[in-house]
Amino acid sequence: MLSEKSRPIIEATLPLVGSRLGAITPNFYSRLFAAHPELLDGLFSRANQNNGEQQKALAGSIAAFAGALVANPDLLPEAMLSRIANKHTSLGIAEDQYQVVYTHLFGAIAEELADVITAEIAAAWTEVYWLMANALITLEKGLYARQANDKMFTPWTVVEKNAAGTASMTFVLEPADDTPATSARPGQFVSVRVALPDGLRQCRQYSLSADAESTSRRVFTTKLDDGGEVSPALHHNVVVGDVLELSNPYGDVTLEPGDGPLVFATAGIGCTPSASALRSLASAGSEREIIVLHAEKNLQAWALREQMSADIAALDGAILRLWLEEPAQDPLPQAAEGLHHGFMSLQGMELPADATVYVCGPLPFMKAIRSQAIDAGIPAAKIRYEVFGPDLWLAGAN
Repeated sequence: MLSEKSRPIIEATLPLVGSRLGAITPNFYSRLFAAHPELLDGLFSRANQNNGEQQKALAGSIAAFAGALVANPDLLPEAMLSRIANKHTSLGIAEDQYQVVYTHLFGAIAEELADVITAEIAAAWTEVYWLMANALITLEKGLYARQANDKMFTPWTVVEKNAAGTASMTFVLEPADDTPATSARPGQFVSVRVALPDGLRQCRQYSLSADAESTSRRVFTTKLDDGGEVSPALHHNVVVGDVLELSNPYGDVTLEPGDGPLVFATAGIGCTPSASALRSLASAGSEREIIVLHAEKNLQAWALREQMSADIAALDGAILRLWLEEPAQDPLPQAAEGLHHGFMSLQGMELPADATVYVCGPLPFMKAIRSQAIDAGIPAAKIRYEVFGPDLWLAGAN
C-alpha cells in the first residue's frame, strides 16, 4: 500500500497535479502514439482521442486513485479498479504495456511539472502509478484465466441484423470457427472490433442485450452515433454473412443471484444490460420482485421495447414504469403500470429498502438517479451502474 514516506508528498501535491492533468494527459498521448502508432489500431479509440474523452478518463482515474490512497493508504479502491480491469481485458491489454505507459506518462509529467517537480515528488507518484498498475495487472490476469480460450478476439458471423427502435440495430452472431466460447453473465459486454474504410481497426464495447449465457450466439444492440466511427460502420456497412471480431465477455455490473428485489433504472440505449438481465430472469421463471423504470424520448425510440415488454409480462413479480419526453403514439406495453411525462424521477416513489438498483444511461441521468435512490433510502453499496465509453465518473461513485 502507499508508503508513509510518499503519503504526505502525494497529499501535498495532489491539488497541483490534479490541476495540471489537463495538460499532462494530452502530452502523454502525443508521446505514446508518436512512439507506438500501432496502439491506435484496434486498441485506443481514435474518436475518443479526438474529442478528449479518453484524456479526461485517464486524468480522472489517476486523480481518483491517488485521492483514495491518501484517504485510505492501506486499502485499494476495488470497485474502481475492477471497472478499469474489465475494460482493459475486453481490449486485450497486456502486462508489458504498463511499462510503455509509465515511460511516456512520466515523460509528460516531467515536462509539464518541470517548474516544481523534485526527485521526491517523482518517486512518490511513481509509487502511486505502480500500485495502480500492479493491482490492475493482478486483476486482469485473473479475468483472463476465466476465459474458455486464450484468444483476445475471435471471429463471429453475423446471422441477423434487425432494426431496433428508430436509431438502433440488433446484431445476432454465431461462432465463425471452433474456438471455445466463454459464457457471459447478464449485464456483461463484449468489445467489437471492425476495420474502418481507411484500414484502421477500432473497438467499442457493447452490452449483450439477450441470451448472455449462450456460448453459441452473441446478441448486442447498438445506437447509431452519427459522429462516431464504429456504430456507423456497423449500421451502414455490415451485412448478414460478414465476420466480426469479438472479445470474450467482461464487465462487473452483472445480475446478482438471490431472491431479493431488483430495480432497473435506464434511459435510452442504456436499457441493453437490463434487457439481458430481464431475459435471463424470465427464462429462469424468477419470482423476484422487479421494478423496471425506463426513460425515452418517445415510445418508438425504445430500442428493445418488444423484448423487454414480453419478458416483463412473463415475470409475475415485475412491473414497468415509463417516462416519455413526447406523448405516446402507440399503445403502451401491457406490463406498464405507469406513464410519466418528462425526465425520470424517483421522488415520491417507494422502493424496496433491500433492493439492488441497476442504473444505466447518460452520465447526467445516472448521477441524478443514483442521488435520488440514496435519498430514497437505498444504500450506495446496493446501487450498481454501467458507463458506456470512457468512464468519467470514477471518483466518488464507487
